[in-house]
Amino acid sequence: MAPEDRRAALIAATIPLLHEHGLDVSTRQIAQAAGVAEGTIFGVFPDKLSLLSAAIVQAFDPAPTLDAVAAIDPGGDLRVRLSAAATLIMNRFARNARLMAAAGHGHHAKDPAGIARMNRAREQLLAALTELIEPDAALLRRTPAEVARLVLLFCGANTFGPFADHRFDGDELVSLLLDGLLVPPDHSHGGV
Repeated sequence: MAPEDRRAALIAATIPLLHEHGLDVSTRQIAQAAGVAEGTIFGVFPDKLSLLSAAIVQAFDPAPTLDAVAAIDPGGDLRVRLSAAATLIMNRFARNARLMAAAGHGHHAKDPAGIARMNRAREQLLAALTELIEPDAALLRRTPAEVARLVLLFCGANTFGPFADHRFDGDELVSLLLDGLLVPPDHSHGGV
């Protein structure tokens, strides 16, 4: 196997283990998952941390989510577009929640290149959402960029931290954002 292929295979084997074990994954576990001898890892990576860093970078690659957001029909209803995007984003956040916590507490928290990649990914996601919202800018009280930031905020709050509540799906979050919490005046609400 070519060195780049072996590198890619080791990274691919490491990502699910990072999701399961965090940074405590062992090189023995990685080697077993990759179907190689443990020493093979060190023929490709100088140390375990280098492999973990490469795997985290790959896991955080925003391209699949950006591609999925870009594939949402821009001519569809705003609510449907935003719900689809919110669902994609929450799935991404949920899939990477443990890795984000691990990266935030380890060497990666002080890695300027890693921080720059995370910020770039956030900005790319914000730009993709803004573009998705722009066709309906005239319907909104806020700019598409502000609405995109709120969608990201809602998705993040629903996934991370002490107030995360996974009962809210993309449809519900978008409903809360677009409709608020008040019952519309033309609907009955239990006689109130």
